[in-house]
Amino acid sequence: MPAETEIIMDDQIVGPVLPEALDAPERKPRERDRRGAGDRRGGHRRGGDERPRSEFAQKLIGIRRVARVMAGGRRFNFSVAIVIGDKRGRVGVGLGKAADTQLAIEKATRDAKRKMITLDLTQSRSIRHNVEAKYCASVVEIRPSPGRGLVAGSSVRTVLELAGVSDVTTKLLSRSKNSINNARATIEALRGVTKKK
Repeated sequence: MPAETEIIMDDQIVGPVLPEALDAPERKPRERDRRGAGDRRGGHRRGGDERPRSEFAQKLIGIRRVARVMAGGRRFNFSVAIVIGDKRGRVGVGLGKAADTQLAIEKATRDAKRKMITLDLTQSRSIRHNVEAKYCASVVEIRPSPGRGLVAGSSVRTVLELAGVSDVTTKLLSRSKNSINNARATIEALRGVTKKK
């Protein structure tokens, strides 16, 4: 058995140490020790590489939890209605359903981009003439009114704001309170002032 040596630090005996331990090379810090606290595996630093911002502004106009009855019980999903627009004449309304809200929002955004329309606005960002449309039970009328700004309510206002329309007055001619149908009726009315291809 090899002889033991004692380590003395600050005039105190710390303990016996084998001679092999004295010859052992100094331990290098592992890769994990050298990394910073914010550099976790699989994670991202805050303020690091973020997704590029979309050119479209978006607004939720309806989110519902819907259920379908299956053999094992009820299956719950989320139904999301969203309006997107660039505030320069392009606007769209989309609907998406999924098991979680984030996925439903992504689906609704893709649907809205597919159904997007481009408006032919005047210099004052108004429309050229009266337009009216019906979608399901919702009936919407939009009239140009110079100098009045945007006079609208419900989801009609959301659609017109994201389209960048101002100086118009709107009227809901139906009693429908369904915000999705009101938004789609507004889109149908605005089709009367779209740019010709």
